[in-house]
Amino acid sequence: MLDFFKQYRIFFIGLFLLCAFIMFLFYNALKPTKKLPIYTPAMVNPEMVDTLVQHKNNKLEHKIAAFDFLNQNNQKITEKDYENTIYVADFFFTTCKTICPIMTDNMVKIQEVIKDMPDVKILSFSVTPEIDTPEVLRAYANEKGVIDEKWNMVTGDKKDIYYLARQSFLAVKTGSPDEMYDMVHTENFILVDKNGRIRGFYDGTNFDKETSDDTKNLKQLIEDIHWLRDN
Repeated sequence: MLDFFKQYRIFFIGLFLLCAFIMFLFYNALKPTKKLPIYTPAMVNPEMVDTLVQHKNNKLEHKIAAFDFLNQNNQKITEKDYENTIYVADFFFTTCKTICPIMTDNMVKIQEVIKDMPDVKILSFSVTPEIDTPEVLRAYANEKGVIDEKWNMVTGDKKDIYYLARQSFLAVKTGSPDEMYDMVHTENFILVDKNGRIRGFYDGTNFDKETSDDTKNLKQLIEDIHWLRDN
């Protein structure tokens, strides 16, 4: 028997390699290919979307609109600062005592992951810009350990922030009907690709627990950032 295997060892080695190769091909063919959707207003909870864009469903059309705000260093920040950049956006306010501290602490964890990724940044918008001046944002950024080169906290005209939140980022509810442009921010972190398109919504209070709806956790956000960089 041993002599038989010795005589045909090349055949058996070749057969083994062929079987291994076929199994590899089957594995790759059956393994699900990761994809990230390109979100449109029609794909999102209508509560988060301005009625002017609510039913738009052209994936090539919906992109983050131009903006112009001041950051924690009183410097003008526009969409040009995020060109060819993957970024995570959210909406918050510095005096929030409920979910904002959790969200900001989790965003600090995201910052730690991306700090050596030159093509990934963070962008946080205040929904109470009348309170959150650049000086207030500067103190808040210092408290939270914000790296200025990676993370802009911005303030500006409330109307502009309102429309950007509801027509572009699709992530903020309307507030009191008695107050024009009143905003109620959600726990959402929004992942935007290098083409200015929304690729995911994530629960900013949930780092690694399972989620039961379309909103992912932040561990998945980190995985998706890596995927966008590689694809």
